[in-house]
Amino acid sequence: MSTITTSDYRGVYHFSPKEKWMNDPNGMVFFKGEYHLFYQHHPFGTTWGPMHWGHAVTKDLVNWEELPVALAPDEHGTIFSGSAVVDWNNTSGFFEDEPGLVAIFTHHLEVENNHPIQRQSLAYSKDSGRTWIKYEGNPVLEDRSFVDFRDPKVFWHEQTKEWIMIIACGQTVCLYHSPDLKEWTLGSEFGAGIGSHDGVWECPDLFPLTVDGDSSQEKWVMLVSIGADPAFKEGSRTQYFTGEFNGITFVPDEASHTIRWVDHGRDNYAGVSWSDIPAEDGRRLFMGWMSNWMYANQTPTEAYRGAMTIARELTLETRDGEVMLVQHPASELERARKPVLSLQNVSIKQVSEQLNALQLVNYEIDAEWPSATSVQFALRSGSDHETLVGVDVAQGEVYVDRSRSGVGDFHEHFLGRHAAELKAVDGNLRLRIFVDHSSVEVFANNGQAVITDLIYPDMTSKAISVQAEQNDMIFNSLHIYELSPIQAKGQSK
Repeated sequence: MSTITTSDYRGVYHFSPKEKWMNDPNGMVFFKGEYHLFYQHHPFGTTWGPMHWGHAVTKDLVNWEELPVALAPDEHGTIFSGSAVVDWNNTSGFFEDEPGLVAIFTHHLEVENNHPIQRQSLAYSKDSGRTWIKYEGNPVLEDRSFVDFRDPKVFWHEQTKEWIMIIACGQTVCLYHSPDLKEWTLGSEFGAGIGSHDGVWECPDLFPLTVDGDSSQEKWVMLVSIGADPAFKEGSRTQYFTGEFNGITFVPDEASHTIRWVDHGRDNYAGVSWSDIPAEDGRRLFMGWMSNWMYANQTPTEAYRGAMTIARELTLETRDGEVMLVQHPASELERARKPVLSLQNVSIKQVSEQLNALQLVNYEIDAEWPSATSVQFALRSGSDHETLVGVDVAQGEVYVDRSRSGVGDFHEHFLGRHAAELKAVDGNLRLRIFVDHSSVEVFANNGQAVITDLIYPDMTSKAISVQAEQNDMIFNSLHIYELSPIQAKGQSK
């Protein structure tokens, strides 16, 4: 058994709470220069328990300041997942002279000898999210016909001049609309007979994206996470649909009748996008919880448990005639780079010699090479541990193999190999690999395929190596950057 200490697992550039339990991201909203991240939080334990909303903010998506708990349980129940919006026009009536934040969340109430009751409630903040007032008319929405009725994601729909709520309802999602965030009307239900139903549907999101950056072409994207079921070794994961939305009904396109996953690893769950990103920015920014309900309560940390993925930009791009959801690491991460190695048109032998001198824990690799050759990196390597990341050209796939990545005996399905289909782009293959103390995130061919996996190696496992099936292969380029954001006073990490 490894003798790793708990502090060794905390990521350098991934958000995690200073202590105790964290899961789903909630209430992600941009307001007055700050990205807010609320999250499911148990402040009194390191396993899932009575849910609160934890709170952190960042100005650059890399350096985080952890703030006091935002929402705590009350007479209506514990505080499950939800969203937050800026009420720019005071449709809610909560504000006077200037806009404020409104949180829309699930109140989860345990009932003795019966199933819990899940209802939707509101809270509002007049001081940029530092303090919150729960609406005296809570709850504002309930439907007892659903045992699972939770995780409301709300946004303003400009075409109909109403608020839209997408909410998980067991094995479907329901779409509601409202003029004021208080009175909600059911518009439609979606999900029967389409998508994966391997687990309960959770944490939906719905938003428009242009196709290939063309403002005349637009599709709506729906994200739906599905909970872990013991019958499926993948555990919890997230799927997506594309189609049209008119303010009432979501109509999936033909491509949505094939199940499509947001991430092909095991550890990117319940991800949703930030609300109210300024129009001049224009990005759709996304972040997920970096764990899996199969083993989330058992991962080998002690003072804290849970972390978030890096922030990512979501786009719709046409690849081989198919419009697909593509993920790019948020550009802000480049500001945390410290160059370590930069090579152009260099042989595999020369690369290997350069890598032999490196000992790194938190870093990014950006490598590109001709598509005829399989390449494999061994990361966080030591005497007993290594994580393999590569492209198998014969199989047409990118993969992460964490079979020997470190501690993994806490769950039978943790160790293993995870792969995704991959096709060359313009005759080349490209991997951007983000490595931290306990995670690997791989973006293949400019976001065509993404794999996010937790790893738990010894701290002594810092070596990097590479091999290729052809000894004379030439890398077009290979860059390595240490990622080490500067922490301001008072920020967590």
